[in-house]
Amino acid sequence: MVTDDFIPPAKPIIGDDERAAVDRVLMSGMVAQGPEVAAFETEFAEHFVPGRTVVAVNSGTSGLHVGLLAAGIGEGDEVIVPSFTFAATGNAVALTGATPVFVDIEPDQFTLDPIAVEAAITSRTKGIMPVHLYGHPAHMHELRGIADKHGVALFEDAAQAHGASLDGRTVGNFGAFGMFSLYPTKNMTSGEGGMISFDDAELVRRAKLLRNQGMEKQYENELVGFNYRMTDIHAAIGRVQLSKVDAWTATRQQNAAFLDANLTGVVTPPVAIGAVHVYHQYTVRVPDDRDGFVAALRSEHNVGAGVYYPVPNHRLPSLAGFAQGLELPETERAAAQVVSLPVHPSLTSDELERIITAVNAVSQAGA
Repeated sequence: MVTDDFIPPAKPIIGDDERAAVDRVLMSGMVAQGPEVAAFETEFAEHFVPGRTVVAVNSGTSGLHVGLLAAGIGEGDEVIVPSFTFAATGNAVALTGATPVFVDIEPDQFTLDPIAVEAAITSRTKGIMPVHLYGHPAHMHELRGIADKHGVALFEDAAQAHGASLDGRTVGNFGAFGMFSLYPTKNMTSGEGGMISFDDAELVRRAKLLRNQGMEKQYENELVGFNYRMTDIHAAIGRVQLSKVDAWTATRQQNAAFLDANLTGVVTPPVAIGAVHVYHQYTVRVPDDRDGFVAALRSEHNVGAGVYYPVPNHRLPSLAGFAQGLELPETERAAAQVVSLPVHPSLTSDELERIITAVNAVSQAGA
């Protein structure tokens, strides 16, 4: 019989500092987009993407949608994206009226395969949007070379990768825009929200119009826009979390190193040369009976694990129409094998030992 407390695969951290920040905003009487959002945008840019301008919105999906629209993506265009990711990536492309073109991943970091990307480029391709999946940067140097060679834009879905870097350059600095999610289970949160980094003033202006009903000045609507604004309540939470995220990331990396050193029977996540992984998820491969493995961790050891993502985008009913007859073997293999183990900074040393014991026991037993 399992007697130890359940170890969740993810655990948002919200403390007294965040509650005090919310109270401060509520007492101010200004709760919609205002000075907290402006301060958060500046601080986030300085922290993660120095030299860039950041535009805050109400969700990561909104951030991708706004970024694509600001960059001119629309009907008749194609944007190359991975299928092995959360549906928001493909959804955002489709919502602009463009076509998401799903291509395969490489097997180590689960990110876009540059060879597959180049093979998928057509006369309608206007952009390439890799996902820095699980907190590991995509192959940005190769993708930049392909984008430049073919005269297409490069974008970044950095929803899971706050602070990840490649050869000393942080993600969100490679593309025309980079989007970071602030959903509760991400490495830092604002409760809900998204941050879009830009290096072009005109894209910044268009993004700010799009998030605010198409207007810069009240009742002077310049284009058809949305209500994608972040509130000052959410920004206040985000500002507090921003002061803590580096320590949390260091703990995630320490936890990942401990798992790397002690797990057996599973394929631990390799880190590319020159890459800094921030371990939004610690994702291993279980070649045989992944689902039985996950069930045994829970039932026999009270250890939670997540499967991200069991159904690739190109097989989702909502997006399959863009990918009829498409075969993506590495994507399918990953979808059948991946398991994300707890790596969050709330884990105690005893819980890490329990995770090691559980994974090694279940893998040795063959689930």
